[in-house]
Amino acid sequence: MQSRAGDMKDSGRSDEIIALQSAESGMQLGRALLHALHNAGISVLYQDREMKTIWARNMRPPWASDTADSNGILPLAQAERIGAAKRKVVASGNPEHLELSIPADDGVRWFQVWVDADRDGGGAVQGVVTTMVETTEQKRREQTLKTLLREVSHRSKNLLAIIQSIATQTSRYSDTLGDFLTRFRGRLQSLASSQDLVTSSNWRGAALRELVSGQVGRYGADPVRSLRFQGANPYLNPNAALHIGLAMHELAVNSVSYGALSRADGFVEVTADLTAASAGETALSLTWAEAIGANDNQPSEKRFGSVALERVVPASLNGTATLEITGDRLEYRLVVPRGNFETD
Repeated sequence: MQSRAGDMKDSGRSDEIIALQSAESGMQLGRALLHALHNAGISVLYQDREMKTIWARNMRPPWASDTADSNGILPLAQAERIGAAKRKVVASGNPEHLELSIPADDGVRWFQVWVDADRDGGGAVQGVVTTMVETTEQKRREQTLKTLLREVSHRSKNLLAIIQSIATQTSRYSDTLGDFLTRFRGRLQSLASSQDLVTSSNWRGAALRELVSGQVGRYGADPVRSLRFQGANPYLNPNAALHIGLAMHELAVNSVSYGALSRADGFVEVTADLTAASAGETALSLTWAEAIGANDNQPSEKRFGSVALERVVPASLNGTATLEITGDRLEYRLVVPRGNFETD
């Protein structure tokens, strides 16, 4: 009998230990879940069938109040949406999911809201659990990505239109297929070089001096020796960078073929001045000048290069241009309005 009583006593102590361990484990789990909710920015609210708050955890604005659908922090329309969803869950027992946008001082905050039924042992709905997760940063990233994709699409279409125009005009002024391919490849490479500058600046554009130096340097000329750049160095927007880059390409090709850069000691001068336009705004006046010798035979017929310089480029930038070739000097002057560049 005494042995049996001892066994019962030991068994009771074991049950107590198990119960204590279970309680301690439950407390640890509860603390861990609270930390998880806090770190993940998740708010949880439990209410009974009458929408009386039983408990709430990690409630932050705009949810920090006794009830999340009648606190005056949420806009009335959003509070009514949440309230209607909770009543629907109480009535049907089926979960509801909402996406809310709430005005804030720094714009709009976005939240995903889940409303789930809490059932008793018999399966009857005895309350609702509302879980709120802020997704503002994710939403902003999605909106930024959509904007960037639209911008890429827009710029890609513009670039394709430029390429199509170059192909058409190059074929018009080419005598043979080989002549066309040589000129067309060079112009595509010029666009690619300008596009690299635009892309590396996160689509902001390109600095004028870097653009000019890059186009001159592409044809074997050392820009340090063969290019004398003077004046302002504005930042061109992407469209201006592509078209001015094309103009610099045509001038550089012409100079290497017929002008100053065809001679070992030759150089070109590029001057950029910011001048007052007729409307009072600042305009960019860009001048390319070079001395040409008696043996530098400029082609007499009209070719795409001069068409691009005098018509295509200025028209694309809402500007004006002149190309003058005298006995011993070539000068190209392009004037574009302020919308094509910035100086800050």
